[in-house]
Amino acid sequence: MAVIKLTAENFDQEVMQSDKPVLIDFYADWCGPCKMMGPVVEEIAGEEPEIKVCKINIDEQIELAQRFGVMSIPTFLAVKNGEIAGKQIGAVPKSTLLGLVK
Repeated sequence: MAVIKLTAENFDQEVMQSDKPVLIDFYADWCGPCKMMGPVVEEIAGEEPEIKVCKINIDEQIELAQRFGVMSIPTFLAVKNGEIAGKQIGAVPKSTLLGLVK
């Protein structure tokens, strides 16, 4: 499954109303650790069909970053049944992200 780019307009439909667990990657194009995590996020999207994988560019979606208190990037949120189920900040191993959302 492809990574879904989230905006304020599609956030509720893609995340809060999702019937699958959602992994959200808050990132910025200029962020080194975010660039390191990009391929990991893409891998999860390709290998884990039971997880919806989404990305939010904090420079383009400032209100979403503020809504979830994102102060450092990359920040990863796991959302299950419309509730935040976990949060991880920084570059981490793939297994850590999978543990967050599964």
